[in-house]
Amino acid sequence: MDWHLLGLSFITVFLSELGDKSQLAAIALSGRSNSPRAVFFGAAGALLLTSLLGALAGGAVAELLPTRLLKAIAAVGFAVLAARLLLFNNKPSTDSEQTP
Repeated sequence: MDWHLLGLSFITVFLSELGDKSQLAAIALSGRSNSPRAVFFGAAGALLLTSLLGALAGGAVAELLPTRLLKAIAAVGFAVLAARLLLFNNKPSTDSEQTP
């Protein structure tokens, strides 16, 4: 096992998950329940399962497609998202509209 990769993955995910909506949901559920351990184990199990599924799906896709193609798809996807956010996000939100 590559311990450096394990540590780097752990630190990256740990830092990115701080303040995430799943953490806020776990805080809200544990504050209202009589069994915070059950909330912890449920939230930890769900995070482990989604991480496992993501790693398996990523590994399968990496086996099927060449690395250059995956990088190109990711680059185009990020460019499209950036263009949409920068150019086409000028409409006001329907949530902020007030009724007369």
